Amino acid sequence: MAILQPYTVYILKCSDNSYYVGVTNDIDRRLKEHQEGLIKGYTSSRRPLELVFTEHFQEVNRAIAFEKQIKGWRRAKKEALISGSWHLLPELSKAYKK
Repeated sequence: MAILQPYTVYILKCSDNSYYVGVTNDIDRRLKEHQEGLIKGYTSSRRPLELVFTEHFQEVNRAIAFEKQIKGWRRAKKEALISGSWHLLPELSKAYKK
C-alpha cells in the first residue's frame, strides 16, 4: 500500500516583502520551481523567495479551502499565522470588520 503524500499549504515571503500563498503535493519540487522562476506569474518577478509557513493536509479539498481562506486575509492576519500566533486570528478578524 502506497503512502499518500500530504498536501501542503505554504506561504512565501517575496523579495518585495509581499506574501504568496499556494498549495502543492510536493513542497520541495514547488519551492525549486518558484526559486528558479519556472512558475510564471506573481513570484517569478519577486525572487528570491523565503518559505515562511507550511501546514499539511491529507485531503486535497481541505488544503484548497485553507489556501483560499488565507488568500483572503489581510497582511496582519497572515503574519499572525506565520508567527504561530493562532490565538490572535479571531481578534484580528473582529478588528477588520469595524
